[in-house]
Amino acid sequence: MLIGAHVSTAGGLAKAVARGEQLGCDSIQIFNQSPRMWRPTAYGEEDFAAFREAMDRSRVSAVIIHAVYLINCATPDRTLRRKSLASLTHALRIGDAINATGVVLHPGARKDAPLGPAIGRAGKVIGAAVAESEACPVLIEQMAGHAGILGHTFDEIAALTEAAGGGDRVGMCLDSCHLFVSGYDITTIGAIGDVLDEADAKVGLDRLRALHINDSKVPFGANLDRHENLGKGEIGGRSLGLFLSEPRFEGLVATLETPGPAKQGPVRGDIAYARRLRSLGVKARDRSRAGSSG
Repeated sequence: MLIGAHVSTAGGLAKAVARGEQLGCDSIQIFNQSPRMWRPTAYGEEDFAAFREAMDRSRVSAVIIHAVYLINCATPDRTLRRKSLASLTHALRIGDAINATGVVLHPGARKDAPLGPAIGRAGKVIGAAVAESEACPVLIEQMAGHAGILGHTFDEIAALTEAAGGGDRVGMCLDSCHLFVSGYDITTIGAIGDVLDEADAKVGLDRLRALHINDSKVPFGANLDRHENLGKGEIGGRSLGLFLSEPRFEGLVATLETPGPAKQGPVRGDIAYARRLRSLGVKARDRSRAGSSG
């Protein structure tokens, strides 16, 4: 598992790699532009080459792009859909240029609109963005289920994937906080296994490319997106360790989106703690297997 964090690109795209190094990351997640503005950052080939060279010299071996928060692929507003398509396509093209593992996408909100047409609209936008870029996958993020946002259940992710054309460039990103607050129990070995069995049956774990690792400020099933530092929330360190040590997550990019001790994002100690939790989770799984065989 490539454990890392979301980092800033302030000062230049390649600066994100150095920030990841400072945190001890194996992977990083970045925004391709300001997450709350439509204006794209005017990166050119020099920026992309500098980023690739920085990655080649770094311990950081994978990058994920997070699409901007303004995107709403499901909206009935045609102007907003056009903006969403342009922004998602731009992110995917940057992903192509820097060899990103994928672009994580919040698929959109339907609010009070019917579910089926909203999924159809979102799928059409996602499919069009894939068609207008080369190779970088879209990773539909499993959401918390607040405010009518699509994608909080595996059924909805499966429907979005199908509506987008179902190709191998439509993938998935799981978030530990979002799973928990959406009513997916990830607190025990057996429960985590059941959740992944359901994800595999409905979406396919071959589509799973990335994880977001967050604790939750709110209780199980609350349907609110409130991230907490690892071990400080309702999921807890032990359960997060079991989640991180799930064998089917081996080799995935896993990035922290936690607030950090100063609410400025994860620090080096947070990355080290995530690795320690994973190690403890592996040991707990080994003990569980030994007890079962005995």
